[in-house]
Amino acid sequence: MNRLRLWLLAVGGAGLTALLVAACPGLPRFGGRSHPYGERAVRASLDRHTANTVASVNFDQRAYDTLGEMSILFAAVLGCVVLLRQARDEHRARPEPAAVARPVRRYALIVLPVALVTGLYVVAHGQLSPGGGFQGGVVAATALHLLYLGADYGALERVRPLAVYETSDALAVCAYLVLGLAGVLAGTAFLANTLLPYGTFNTLSSGGAVPLLNAAIGMEVASAVVVLLATFLDQAVEIEEKQGS
Repeated sequence: MNRLRLWLLAVGGAGLTALLVAACPGLPRFGGRSHPYGERAVRASLDRHTANTVASVNFDQRAYDTLGEMSILFAAVLGCVVLLRQARDEHRARPEPAAVARPVRRYALIVLPVALVTGLYVVAHGQLSPGGGFQGGVVAATALHLLYLGADYGALERVRPLAVYETSDALAVCAYLVLGLAGVLAGTAFLANTLLPYGTFNTLSSGGAVPLLNAAIGMEVASAVVVLLATFLDQAVEIEEKQGS
């Protein structure tokens, strides 16, 4: 069996090597001025009124790849929730207040709303400026957890009911898929950016479907990160092993 696996690996590796060697001669010269992919990406971004070319690549030209990345995050968070769930030999204990210096608490409470608004701003302006759903979602999710430092764990639990965030995570994934299937039902292609008007360049409503897909990603990432951090915090703060187990 081990020899068969090695032979299978050797055959696959040889085929991959042959493909890479055949593709290398067609690449542009290193350090040259010819960048055909970048030029076409910028041209497509401008044609569809998306000021941020990176957002155009992520949610228009290669929106299918972004679906895969979102699915990986969704599956990873789901796996962590399953692996770190409360076991039979564990119980929940009342969390003890964290020993945090007063200046740190004050700073956390001051920064919390600023960080939360910044995260939402980055998501909303993803098609206009650097950033987007992935980056803004992480900022918004981690901003909520400053409440753990500024107040206590109970306050954090009250502002992040896990059932709500788990549901919003699933709804965001479904929204991305529905937007993609809308193109198929309209007779074009999956996730094709052809259904909505492209709007006025460099405005929040520009880019066609890009703002909607970006918002779905922001919602999914923010919800997933909240659920992920909650799972690890529960293990560190509340869940304990029963004595004698």
